[in-house]
Amino acid sequence: MKPFQLVLIAGICSFGATSSYAEDLDFMLKNSSSYVVTEFYASPSDVDSWEEDILGADVMGSGEALNITIADGRTQCEYDLRIVFDDGDVLEDTTDLCETGSYTITD
Repeated sequence: MKPFQLVLIAGICSFGATSSYAEDLDFMLKNSSSYVVTEFYASPSDVDSWEEDILGADVMGSGEALNITIADGRTQCEYDLRIVFDDGDVLEDTTDLCETGSYTITD
């Protein structure tokens, strides 16, 4: 491959990464409840199933806050949220994460 072609390919790759980044949704998740959160799901409201557990193997203790990035390439702002606590209780809610920029879990 000629050097000119390598530069062109690198330019295309970096352009794609930049445009994808612009659609990432960043928000602060705060656990102001007195319980440990063991699972957290955030799915666009127009999707009929829960997407993967954002916390994975981690948990979120009482009083903790996390910066969450949803890098799914969607331009959706309204998300259905599912929070599972260590005692088995489940909280489900819908919120506009673009407007609020954060979500606080309370008792």
